[in-house]
Amino acid sequence: MCRWLLLLLWALLAGSAAGGSGQTYPHRTLLDTEGKYWLSWGRRDSRLAFRLEVRTAGYVGLGFSPTGAMAAADIVVGGVAQGRPYLQDYFTNENRELTKDAQQDYHLEYAMENSTHTVIEFTRDLQTCDRNDMTITESTVRVIWAYHHEDVGEDGPKYHGSNRGTKSLRLLNPEKNNVLSPATPYFDLVNQNVPIPNKDTTYWCQMFKIPVFQEKHHVIKVQPVIQKGHESLVHHILLYQCDSNFNDSVLDFGHECYHPNMPDAFYTCQTVFFAWAIGGEDFFYPPHVGLSLGTPLDPQYVLLEVHYDNPTYREGLIDNSGLRLFHTTDIRKYDAGVIEAGLWVSRFHTIPPGMPEFLSEGHCTLECLEEALEAEKPSGIHVFAVLLHAHLAGRGIKLRHFRRGKEMKLIAYDDNFDFNFQEFQYLKEERTILPGDNLITECHYNTKDRTWMTWGGLGTRNEMCLSYILYYPRINLARCSSILDIMEQLHFIGVKEIYRPVTTWPFIIKSPKQYKNLSFMDAMNKFKWTEKEGLSFNKLVLGLPVTVRCSRADNAEWSIQGMAALPPAVERPHRAEPSGCTSPSPSLHGTRSLRLLAGLAVLGRVLSSVHWPS
Repeated sequence: MCRWLLLLLWALLAGSAAGGSGQTYPHRTLLDTEGKYWLSWGRRDSRLAFRLEVRTAGYVGLGFSPTGAMAAADIVVGGVAQGRPYLQDYFTNENRELTKDAQQDYHLEYAMENSTHTVIEFTRDLQTCDRNDMTITESTVRVIWAYHHEDVGEDGPKYHGSNRGTKSLRLLNPEKNNVLSPATPYFDLVNQNVPIPNKDTTYWCQMFKIPVFQEKHHVIKVQPVIQKGHESLVHHILLYQCDSNFNDSVLDFGHECYHPNMPDAFYTCQTVFFAWAIGGEDFFYPPHVGLSLGTPLDPQYVLLEVHYDNPTYREGLIDNSGLRLFHTTDIRKYDAGVIEAGLWVSRFHTIPPGMPEFLSEGHCTLECLEEALEAEKPSGIHVFAVLLHAHLAGRGIKLRHFRRGKEMKLIAYDDNFDFNFQEFQYLKEERTILPGDNLITECHYNTKDRTWMTWGGLGTRNEMCLSYILYYPRINLARCSSILDIMEQLHFIGVKEIYRPVTTWPFIIKSPKQYKNLSFMDAMNKFKWTEKEGLSFNKLVLGLPVTVRCSRADNAEWSIQGMAALPPAVERPHRAEPSGCTSPSPSLHGTRSLRLLAGLAVLGRVLSSVHWPS
């Protein structure tokens, strides 16, 4: 009996959309907004298994795209036509022209169709070595989907019309086996009727008092509470630990963050307690780790900072979003901590316009880690999850790990960074950080569509380069980051002298004449940037000394704070491991991928000529 008939008989025994091959899929998500298209998936060694459940009697399609559009996509189409199941591997070029792939890399495992639904299950290798397929890694994957009420005909799939969409996912995130009892207690830290201004970026701060516990509790799950309809408005949420020497009057009102009139009490909230970003789901702590509450070391007051992204300047918006914390008295073995690592957010982080590829680095230095770990935990700390964070120009982020000068395996990475999808990456294996280690947050940007400088800052068109590192056991280290020297950057464009003492911000340039009485930001924008100049500037900034930020969780500082340090002598940018394919296989047949590879190659050649300090 032929394979397709066996598959169909198997399906008919199931008899409903809930039927299946019996395989389990640890991950499941709804792709559309109407409840018609469900995707389930799970890893099986070097393969990925998928299940599609779609309300249609025609074809269903799933694909992987560099941008979330149809161009240069890797696509599979399947269904059941006249009782016969089918599955076909396609790809598109830059012009969105659909072609059947000569190398069919998707393998049908199960198919069924009833009066309402089509269900298909299939597998494919993570790395097919087919130039028309996308390699699936731990990076963000922009999944595209479509369906039609008719099956695929002799001329291929008919146009799907509006039955399509895209969603960013991390397909290789480890399985989460956490199921909480419905009786698990929780409390909410949620804003109440916050008026959102009609401007593109707003940071809103509200202080909350943690419930008073008579004994130690562990937070074991954090759930985003996002007001319905505001899923794209609430971009990220940070929860900070504050001083405990307040009365409850500080709870009476919220205020725009980083505003001159922000209440003084808010400035004591410096230690990140938890972080969530757009696209992130519920966060479960590992079974042996919890976030401690109720002890003298734990916060009594916290500050909820919400970043609202309103690029269309909508008016009259009122928001009630925040976080829900589930907790237990069944104490786990370790207390969790958070370290903010990377590049200190400031205007001294500069990215020229018109650059297809620009590399920035934030350093968590050996000196900072050594001082904190030797004092607190000489045997090291163990990392179990990382949130990589940048803004609109971000294209890729890596958290690099070095031990006494030797590079270890990447702790976390995302080569397809999506500003609108930022969630914690659970590590498949915990990573230990020891005294003598150092970390580099490596961020890749594209400013090809910009005509002005991009600055480090809070706005969505400003940039960040950060890693939020979740680890245990908790130590007294909140930030491990670096700041670039701005004067050396200004020397590159020809600035000779600034007015001193500095009494204004941004500070003002004194000479040469072409920049006289301009702010340093205006001078950088006046400079005639070309791609060649941008590459030379990138080479310069990556070799500049940095100022160390090394902050304690109690708002004090380690003695290494403010020290100048040279960047370590490492290969730049990070070189990916070989694919293992015997013939060259660009990640996706596309000129886009080739352009990116070419840009990295040029940047690598330029940076390799730097005489890095030893």
